[in-house]
Formats: sequence, structure tokens, C-alpha cells
Amino acid sequence: MIKILLCDDHAVVRMGLKMLLNNHADIEVIGEASEGDEAIDLAQELKPDVVIMDLSMPHGKDGLTATTELKKVMPEVAILILTMHDDEEYLFRAIQAGASGCILKSAPQEELLGAIRSVSNGNAYLHPSATKRLMEEYIGSVKQGNSDTFHLLSDREKEVLTLIAKGFSNKEIAEKLVISVKTVETHKSNLMEKLQMKTRPELVAFALKKGLLGYGI
Repeated sequence: MIKILLCDDHAVVRMGLKMLLNNHADIEVIGEASEGDEAIDLAQELKPDVVIMDLSMPHGKDGLTATTELKKVMPEVAILILTMHDDEEYLFRAIQAGASGCILKSAPQEELLGAIRSVSNGNAYLHPSATKRLMEEYIGSVKQGNSDTFHLLSDREKEVLTLIAKGFSNKEIAEKLVISVKTVETHKSNLMEKLQMKTRPELVAFALKKGLLGYGI
């Protein structure tokens, strides 16, 4: 059972999401919040697997600020940003804040359900247009000659990065590469240091930019 905490300033939106999600046997909405501070308090009390966080909440703490603060006290919780903004600026800010994914409010329900199940398993989720924007930005940065830290990675670190981006857990990566889980964690730590990143979603976004998901590891 995937336990969900909803955070949206519109009661009607929360009601609709709750009715939709509770119709699925593997998902249960265990709490609702109308702004960021309330979401942080409820998350610590209820221990959800996934927090669905509205990005824009004019009253109280906004979604990005709440995401940043919640990840500090509950780094294990997955946060899925729900937004009407199809804009790469919001996407990157959400990833930097520690969100596991970002989905548009206009997305079909099948996509929302898939995103929830994905982030609850420790994977990252980006809606299709966001993935396209990431690729376009990367191509643009290459054309402009921006510096790149990809060359700093060892071959093994690139393998680990690719598998992280494909959604494998540390244990699964260890089994696939025939190394210990501790070694995987060390490679992951080195990756983040070399790439100057702090979260798994940032690594996934970087791997998407690099086209690593096409590698057959």
C-alpha cells in the first residue's frame, strides 16, 4: 500500500485527487494539507510514502519551500510536485529542492498513477515535455560551449549513473555490476560530489541530458 499525503490549497482539488487515488487498491490517501507548513507537520506525524505537493499555494508556505524543508527532516519521503507550469525553470527548481518528480495538473490519471508508483519505488519521474525540455537545454548548452563535468567520471561511475537513471535500487545495481552495496553507495557519493549534485533526481536529469538511458547496461 502506497500511503499518500496531499498538499493543495484548493479543497475541491484535494477531494478529487483523494477520490481518484482511493479507487486503487495499492494507494491510500492518509492525510491532507492546505499549505506547506501543515504538510511538513502532517508528514512527520503520518509518515507517508509519497507527498503530492502543489507548487503554487498563495496562502502559507509554497510547495518548493516546503519541499526543501521537508526533505531536510524526512529525506526518505518521496515528493511529487503537482503543477500547472510547463516551464523548465520550475522543473529545475523542483529537482534542486529535492522533489522526486514533477507532473502537470493537466496530465491524464494514468500518468499520475504511474508517477506515484514510480517515485514510491525510489525512482524519479519527469513528465514527457519536461524530458524534452531537458534535452533541448543540454543541446543548447553544448552549442554555447558551456563547461561539462561528465569527463570527470570514471567508467564505473558512468555505469552506476546509468543504472540509477534507469530506476535500479542500490541493491539491484550491486547485483548487476557484481559489487557490494557499500561500493555502489561510494560511487553514488563520488558522482554527486564530482557533478556537484545533492539528490537522485538531479542525477537522473543529468543522465537524461547525456542520453544515458539508451545505453544497454
